[in-house]
Amino acid sequence: MTPEKLTEILYLAENLKKNTRHSWLSNGRRESVAEHSWRLSLFAYFVKDEFPNVDMDKVIMMCIFHDLGEAFTGDIPSFYKTNNDEEIEKHKLCEWLNTLPQPYKDELTSLYKEMDELKTEEAKLWKAMDKLEASIQHNEAEIRTWLPLEYELNPVYGEKECGFNEYMKNLQEYTKQLSLDKIAKESKKD
Repeated sequence: MTPEKLTEILYLAENLKKNTRHSWLSNGRRESVAEHSWRLSLFAYFVKDEFPNVDMDKVIMMCIFHDLGEAFTGDIPSFYKTNNDEEIEKHKLCEWLNTLPQPYKDELTSLYKEMDELKTEEAKLWKAMDKLEASIQHNEAEIRTWLPLEYELNPVYGEKECGFNEYMKNLQEYTKQLSLDKIAKESKKD
């Protein structure tokens, strides 16, 4: 890859460091998209023993690249994101993928297709962890940063996606309990 193309990619990726998510950190600062992707990759690495038959390198790649479309559009919380928003993000990402040299163009196009289809164990695991990481981040943040709808959403966020695997179901249940405990603690203050 030429130095110019590599630099162009890194400049694009900087948007993920600048673009903030709806989630807040425990120190009261908004989380960046890049921080979410990084921690999601770390998450994947540390559950690899639970998934010996899964290509964890591929899952980590999914974690790294899954929100790259947000470098073009910014982050839109899942509960506000429309089908039109999804299509715009996908279109801009596809345009960008077509500018990549080989083999990167084909490798990433194939990876995004696998992620969209959600048929492989790797894609299912990435999607479940993506949901859980967001829920875990909400549990770490001050509850005053939660929107009213998140009192209902956060405890069940990722439940459907985690249903494919017993370990992930247990992890979602544990995360749900942390959410419920946080909500109960806040209720006692009133």
